[in-house]
Amino acid sequence: MTEALQHPRLGYYATRDPLGATGDFITAPEVSQIFGELIGLWCADVWTRMGRPDPVLLVELGPGRGTLMADALRALAVAPDFRRALRVHLVETSPALRAIQARTLAPAAPAWHEDLNTVPAGPFLLVANEFLDALPIRQFERRGGRWHERRLGLAPDNSTLAFVLDPTPSASAALLPQRLATAPDGSVAEVCPAALGLAGDLGRRLAADRGAALFIDYGHAESACGDTLQAVRQHRYHPVLEAPGSADLTAHVDFEAFAGAARAAGARLCGPVTQGGFLRSLGIELRLQQLLANASPELRPTLQSGVHRLIDGHEMGTLFKVLALTDPTLPTPAGFPAGVPS
Repeated sequence: MTEALQHPRLGYYATRDPLGATGDFITAPEVSQIFGELIGLWCADVWTRMGRPDPVLLVELGPGRGTLMADALRALAVAPDFRRALRVHLVETSPALRAIQARTLAPAAPAWHEDLNTVPAGPFLLVANEFLDALPIRQFERRGGRWHERRLGLAPDNSTLAFVLDPTPSASAALLPQRLATAPDGSVAEVCPAALGLAGDLGRRLAADRGAALFIDYGHAESACGDTLQAVRQHRYHPVLEAPGSADLTAHVDFEAFAGAARAAGARLCGPVTQGGFLRSLGIELRLQQLLANASPELRPTLQSGVHRLIDGHEMGTLFKVLALTDPTLPTPAGFPAGVPS
């Protein structure tokens, strides 16, 4: 997955803009401007709950075209103090997408980073929409009561790639959640070491620097077995091992494992909750009505269908989850059930 997505010359993200109708997939910020607007206002509210630190870092992981950040910054016209205090930092490895972000976000004068480790220390707010699903996973299959890792090899014709099973039980299976230890033979389980490492880094950073990190992605709230690795090309499912580097590769996020790693490193947890519930609690339907009041008849169906796609249970509203990691002192942020975070 790392090579297919991130190779500097042949990798999927290095060679193209994959977003939009002419690309391979579309994400929530491209579906409706309201998504980014609400995220921006959520950040402003959390900043206030933090005690309004100045400066404060506004960090986005995998910013795509910069659409979410642009919409968020536009919405912050109603929060000028926060807008003046924030410093935009983007974690992006794709040269093609960095070029688009530079044009889209030029007024914000963002700083770019290859990974989170080079983002400066200090109070921060972090947003990551559909970032975790593209981190490389490892897959294991249960045979004879032991976990064997799936690897890549050649098919019998020696000309195409195929999945093969390592005959030796894998020590790396220790990374799998404990609840999967007694899974029946034939089960497939996945682990994402990069996500677990990121969760640990963020947990330690939140405990030291204060702030919050918001993750929005598709996946399961509790660890479970299942083969979720998939490829998408031109908005359709694509064979995972066919023409590596030509299609997007993703896997469902294990929110329980990710949250557990963050909590073990010092973060407090809010959620996960469904994307539909989160956006409704932030006022997406009210914002839609505000936009409809001034929209042309031609634009209204697009606005309505975009919001429907984001919150409806048969669209993105249920499969997509929202998880917030916060420092131990921060009150429960908007969009999550009231009470003490876990």
